[in-house]
Amino acid sequence: MKSLRSLLVPLLFSTLALATAGCTTVNPGEVSVKVVWGKAQPAALEQGFYFLPPGHSIIRVSTQVKKTKASASASSKDLQVVTTKIALNYRIDKLKAVDIYSGIGDIPVIEGTIIQPALQEAVKASTAKYTAQELITKREDVKLMITEKITSTLSKSNLVVTELSVTDFQFTTEYQNAVEAKQIEDEMAKKAENKLRRIEIEARQVDAKADGEAKALLRMAKAEAEAQELLRKTITPEIVQLRAIEKWDGKLSTVSGGSAGGTFLNVGVPAK
Repeated sequence: MKSLRSLLVPLLFSTLALATAGCTTVNPGEVSVKVVWGKAQPAALEQGFYFLPPGHSIIRVSTQVKKTKASASASSKDLQVVTTKIALNYRIDKLKAVDIYSGIGDIPVIEGTIIQPALQEAVKASTAKYTAQELITKREDVKLMITEKITSTLSKSNLVVTELSVTDFQFTTEYQNAVEAKQIEDEMAKKAENKLRRIEIEARQVDAKADGEAKALLRMAKAEAEAQELLRKTITPEIVQLRAIEKWDGKLSTVSGGSAGGTFLNVGVPAK
């Protein structure tokens, strides 16, 4: 009887333990913090099936990428108030899931106590390094600076930054109106400059045309003068006589005088 009792008691406890125990599964994209009688165990449970004895439980912690947004107002380098809107993608370091849960808490607590303050500080510190205009023209540089600051801060809490985007810069109404007025002024100045440039080009074209025509006339006059000079140098009395003979109509004109008498050809003079 005693030996039977000694067998039944452990069996009874084992049956009771099985009746009060449970099973659980850790799914992909998460790890679980194992809690034994209220105390978190140092090793996290990764994907798989687990048997939970009495007094054992798990806290599921997602290791998937999560997105949070933030908006921070600060002064730029030239003391313009700017509101920067950013979006942050992050995940927890699954190897540090137990430390994160034990030291900080679950995701809502992490975002409220760690991420949001860090984003505010990173944005304010970064925007103060640039003028309002540079925040627009050097947007990628601003994004890089914010990313570096937030990555450094969150890594201390075992949080991994996967992507950060600067979604918008918003300035005061007064500054936006001033920017618009400056843009209008620049546009008008640009149009005036383009008009002046066009007028200058047209004037140069007119000058070039007139200069070309004058040079052409000068070349023609010079060529004509040179031709006349060449003609003058090349015409001899014999050539003149030859040209006169070529034009003679065949009529002779005689002239007599003095004792010598005689006739000669008067080319081009009609006979009487």
